[in-house]
This record gives sequence, structure tokens and C-alpha cells, in this order.
Amino acid sequence: MNADCESEEAAMETCLEYRYSIREEPTVTDRLMLQLRPPGLPLMHQHWGNLLFMHWPISVESLRPLVPHSLEIDTYAGTAWIGVTPFTMWGIRPLFMPALPILSSSHELNVRTYVHHQGVPGIWFLSLDASNPFAVAAAKWAFCLPYLRARMSLRETGDTIRFTSRRTHTAKPAAELDIAWERGDSFDPLDPEELDFFLIERYCLYAERQGQLRRCRIHHQPWPLRRARLTRFSSSMLQSHSLPDSGPPPLLHAQASPLHVEVWPLRQIEDRRVLPVSSHWRQPCPASS
Repeated sequence: MNADCESEEAAMETCLEYRYSIREEPTVTDRLMLQLRPPGLPLMHQHWGNLLFMHWPISVESLRPLVPHSLEIDTYAGTAWIGVTPFTMWGIRPLFMPALPILSSSHELNVRTYVHHQGVPGIWFLSLDASNPFAVAAAKWAFCLPYLRARMSLRETGDTIRFTSRRTHTAKPAAELDIAWERGDSFDPLDPEELDFFLIERYCLYAERQGQLRRCRIHHQPWPLRRARLTRFSSSMLQSHSLPDSGPPPLLHAQASPLHVEVWPLRQIEDRRVLPVSSHWRQPCPASS
């Protein structure tokens, strides 16, 4: 990348930060601007594949005890959403280093909701179950996210995928998932004004380190998506967070092709102490920044 491109990206990031500092509620423009690649070098690279987005509407009141009060719960037309996303990762590696066989791949299963802080929309993870114990330890240290060990399997047969997970992490609520889905027709490009874009196109996550709120940016191409149909579904992922049963069928979006993902380091964004969420879920985070 030449100096002019780096200068342009830095200027866009400065504009982005200024816009966010003066606005609380994210606008469509704010959401689109997060698709820009952040300036500088990422911390790591990885690839994501065979992901399924499952989303259910949920009340803000149900989510509030699980989200720090320094974060606002992001809503679409007044409704909050909870997501469960199984997928697989490979090629996980730090910048300038090769992918190591033991550390570079893992299945993962996330429970997530959507938040914003000072107008910056992002993701708040309630839990991240993963099959690779080394990846769990590394991700907890680097990103201070609630990663948990689980036994998982993924089998792909044509356009059908079967994914199973059983949490093995000690001293945490039991949680299991056993689903299968068929991928269908491709989605048209997502409209930034619509719910699909609100749920799927997220390029920022929030975490806590030593009681301080931090933000992590990611970058990849817009999600390639296909329609999906569940052929098998059994889950206790939401119940493990004392959330209501999933109820009606979820809104589904299936990943159509793999994505190369760049991940930037956590960045401190405020000095105020983060009001605590349930201690049942949070553990002390390493002090390294």
C-alpha cells in the first residue's frame, strides 16, 4: 500500500471517529462507514466458512442484564435481536507468521447480540464456544471474550451442513446444539436500510478488559449469502444464558462462500468503569493490552 492510500485511510478513520463522537444513535451512513478497512496493520488473519446466521427478536429487557450499561442495545424498528452462529475457521495466524497446524483451525458457535457506543454499532458476545482448546486460551487472552471449550463436529454433504456442539467447559452452564440446514438461492446485495443488513453486516465487536470498554475492528468483503432451510434443530444455547426459549423459527442467512478476515487489536475507547454484567459469565481478564 502506498503512502497516499495510507493517508486517505487514516483521514477516513479520523472522520469516522469524529462522526461517532458527536452522535449517539447509529445512522445508515455510520453502519456503511464501518465497512471501510481500518488504517494500519491488522493483528491477525483468518478464514471463515460454512456459517449460518440464526436470529430471533427479543426484548431489550431480557438482554439488559447481560450487556454492560455503558453499551446501548442496538435495535431495528424498536426490536432487539439475539443471534446464534455456528461456523468453522481455518488459517488463523498472527500477522507475519505462518498458520500452525495445532492452532490454526477451529469450529465455533457464538451467541451474540447487537449494541452501540457513542454511535458505533457492533457486536456483544454472550458466549463463544470453540472446539480448539488452544484457540480458546489464545482468544481469551488477546480479545478478552467469553470463550468456552466444546466438543464439535461439522459435516458438509453437497448443500447440506450438519453441525453439533456440546459444551465441555467446567463451571459453566451446559449447552448443546444439533442442527442441519440446506443452502438455497443466493441473496441479492443487502439493502443498508433493511433488517438483513442490520443483522449481518457488522464489523466491530466490544469487550471488557480490566473493567474498561474496548473495541475491536474487523474487515472482510460484504457477506456472500444464500437462503437456508433448517432440516434439524435442537438447541439449549439461549437457555444457557437464562434467556427465553427461541420460540418461532429463526430468520436464516447461510454463508455462500469463504471469507478472508482481518482482525485488529482491541482498542480502549473510554476511561469510565464498565458497570458489571452477570458475574456468572465474566472472568478476570489478563491485564495485557
